[in-house]
Amino acid sequence: MSHRAALLLSAAVGLFLAALPLVPQAPPRPLTVEAIFAHGSLAGHPPAGLSWSPDGKHLTYLDGGELVDLDPVTARSHVLVSRAKLAALSGAAGSETDSDHRDRYQMASYLWAPDSAHMLFDANGRLWLYDLHNGTGVQVGFTGIASGDDPKFSPNGELLSFVRDHGLAVLRLKDPQIPANPVAPAPNQTVLNGEVDWVYEEELDTRSNYFWSPDSKNLAFLQTSESSVPAYPITDWIPTHAQVNLQRYPQPGDPNPDVRVGVVAAFGGKTVWVKLPMQPGQDYIPRFGWVDRKTLWIETLSRDHKHRDLYFADAISGLAHSVLELSDDKFVDDNYDVSAGYGSIVLSNWTSGHNHLYLYSYDQVDPVAGTAKLERQLTQGDFEVSDILGVDHEAELIRFASNEGDPQQQQLWEVSFAGERKPLTTAPGFHEGNFAPSGAFVDKHSTRLSPPRLSLCQAADKCSDFWSTQAIESYHLAAPRQLEVKAHDGVTLYATLLLPEGALNTSSIPLIVNPYGGPAAQSVVNRWGDGLLFDELLAQHGFAVLHADNRGMAGRGRDFAQAAYHSFGPIQLEDQLTVVDAALAQFPQLDPKRLGWWGWSWGGTFTLYALTHSDRFRAGVAVAPVTDWRNYDSIYTERYMSQPAEFPDGYREFSAVNSAAKLKGRLLLVHGTGDDNVHIENSVQFIQKLIEAELPYDLQIYPRKTHSIAGADVRTHLYNRILAHFEQYLKPAVE
Repeated sequence: MSHRAALLLSAAVGLFLAALPLVPQAPPRPLTVEAIFAHGSLAGHPPAGLSWSPDGKHLTYLDGGELVDLDPVTARSHVLVSRAKLAALSGAAGSETDSDHRDRYQMASYLWAPDSAHMLFDANGRLWLYDLHNGTGVQVGFTGIASGDDPKFSPNGELLSFVRDHGLAVLRLKDPQIPANPVAPAPNQTVLNGEVDWVYEEELDTRSNYFWSPDSKNLAFLQTSESSVPAYPITDWIPTHAQVNLQRYPQPGDPNPDVRVGVVAAFGGKTVWVKLPMQPGQDYIPRFGWVDRKTLWIETLSRDHKHRDLYFADAISGLAHSVLELSDDKFVDDNYDVSAGYGSIVLSNWTSGHNHLYLYSYDQVDPVAGTAKLERQLTQGDFEVSDILGVDHEAELIRFASNEGDPQQQQLWEVSFAGERKPLTTAPGFHEGNFAPSGAFVDKHSTRLSPPRLSLCQAADKCSDFWSTQAIESYHLAAPRQLEVKAHDGVTLYATLLLPEGALNTSSIPLIVNPYGGPAAQSVVNRWGDGLLFDELLAQHGFAVLHADNRGMAGRGRDFAQAAYHSFGPIQLEDQLTVVDAALAQFPQLDPKRLGWWGWSWGGTFTLYALTHSDRFRAGVAVAPVTDWRNYDSIYTERYMSQPAEFPDGYREFSAVNSAAKLKGRLLLVHGTGDDNVHIENSVQFIQKLIEAELPYDLQIYPRKTHSIAGADVRTHLYNRILAHFEQYLKPAVE
């Protein structure tokens, strides 16, 4: 076709299209608090409990009350266990605290048996063994309200273990009518054998404290003695006669749980205790496991978080020796996972300035004979390895996630023990992986404006979607503007600013700052979060919303994170105000006299710190804040603040309760009475100081609710309350 003919054809097509009637785009649906929170996530509910069968032939997940089986080869799905059968296996609803913990800590509701032909369902502690061949389920363990927690099959599939009454019990699956045998019973209520206590679960990310040996003959478990740990009373005022639950909760400077590792035979007997050079009631054991059938590996962490050591121990004698030591002048990184076996050890640390992967070797024939040898650093550069997703010691492969290339994104990677590395995902956004034994994986991918999409991948370039949602498309969400601002030391701070529609033609827009600000977290990432919908709602009500990640947060390397060491407020506030000033300068439509601030947990603490250390904010909302760092738990607080006797000035200066009399702006305090993480005493103590200073405040209490303040009804009430607070105290123009 000639160039002239092509032009004529193009013009004709253009005239034809112009003559077609236009299909008007539907106007965006307005957001409401009820639409976002009243019926669960507005963006839909991605499949939960994704799990690969041991033989790698099944990928199962819970979707709409059914257990679905997805064939990894054909990508075809079918219902493996119906809604009716799952309902029959479900237990009675747990307590508010138990439900909250199972949700927050992502406790598995089912697990595959080693034969890939049976499943175990955990229905709030009641255990059901389900036979996939005949579709029947039999309750196992103990009869009654609960069977046990943290169930595990032995590697040979013949035994089932679980925690019951704070101790370990084992059941013979071939003889389920025979009662389970308590192999490591707890001597009293303050001793936990294999059970995870609150502070380890919350602060060390511990999900299990016992493990089977590879030959199914022994169990290694952590014994936790809490007799010296102070108890905090959590009160339920709803009954006519109030009820009190005493929670073992070590605060800064208090005795910590006393821990040690024991080994017991699968059918009971004398426990062999591993001999470690630890300070009783002080140091921690974040992780442990089996090197081989005769040898344990045990990781210890000093109370000051400056020393992380790895030991190998003989399971018969209990003798242990150090094989690896890591240390830091401030605090070591909190990625405690270790994988050891077949003569190699894989772990991550930030000795090079960023969290990276390291490969060590040991004598596989006699592991306890010597120390570990560093073979190589497997990753390096100006990025963070965020998660080790799988280590295959036989194939010498590691799958992991990192933010290489952009600290606001996350991709999945694979690296060999030889150091050969390749990306498994490349699309912009945030990727999370779930890997099968064969190397196939599920990619959970989202962006700021796109809810998670789940894909089944046979390899990096062979993926097919099996779940996605279009639930939010009709709301036409607006993309926030990305900002990069320099801190006073030249470090780049990332931020997002969401402006109301038509903001560039508007004057005097109130601005709400909504940071988290605390350690071990990132807020400004290209990832979907339901909080974005509330930002959009605030924007529809005429507010601009600013998020910024300050120094002291995660994902940016050791120096960035360690800015929080002995500084729990000043540096963080300085960075936030730097970003606020940059936004005000770039967008003069923003009103510097109508600034608001709100946050949750550390973000709630940050709200109080900002409103008592700056006079620039007219209104603030603090949800579940720590108001005195002496009130919070020992592991978290001492990592950054040392013990109160070692850093008394910091505990005094950085605790908002001591500056309450300087509060500026109208404050709304929010707390759940059942909060076992940040106790309600924090808000009560702050209120007392406000009363003494004769300062007004607003208070919203949620009976029985824990730190998450979960539930459609209370979430709807809470966010309507937050919106109303800013409408009342921030929306009116300043005279």
